[in-house]
Amino acid sequence: MWLAEVFDREMINPLLLCALLFQAGPLTAAKPLIENDRVTVWEVTAVRNARPVDAVVISLAGTAEYLPKGATSKIAGRSILIELKDHASTAMANTTGYPLAFPRPGSKKILENARVIVWDYAWSPGVPTPMHFHDKDVVVVYLDDGDLTSTTPEGQVVVNPYTFGAARFNLGNRTHTETLTRGKQRAIITELK
Repeated sequence: MWLAEVFDREMINPLLLCALLFQAGPLTAAKPLIENDRVTVWEVTAVRNARPVDAVVISLAGTAEYLPKGATSKIAGRSILIELKDHASTAMANTTGYPLAFPRPGSKKILENARVIVWDYAWSPGVPTPMHFHDKDVVVVYLDDGDLTSTTPEGQVVVNPYTFGAARFNLGNRTHTETLTRGKQRAIITELK
């Protein structure tokens, strides 16, 4: 009898631990969508805590908010959080003869400060953007499902499919035009100063 009671106690504790761990989910934190020397980008459902660094919150409903260090967000719902790292400006001189990527026809500036400029832009099907030069690194958050075909001045063509909620980091110092070739596409673009 004594052996059966010890065996039961010895088996119950590990089983309870396993059940608790299973309910708690993974032990590791979620990984960022993007991590580099400029930004850490997270998908979040709400930004409830004060941020330890300056950040930009992009709502997947299409709004944006700048959060200085220590501030909390007013945006609720599924969002993309862009944590800004301390980094020297990487704005490049435009020697291409093409206009800068922003402002461009149809773009709307949402906010600007010493760290970022945030733009709202929707592509029209089959209408290419003007050939343009990106003088800054950018984080792009896509708000629809659609393919953007990028063409360089040399004629190199790349089709980029993007889905709702996708986030991408693109380095500056590049020139291209974009055409919406499938679906619908709108994005909130954060230029890093």
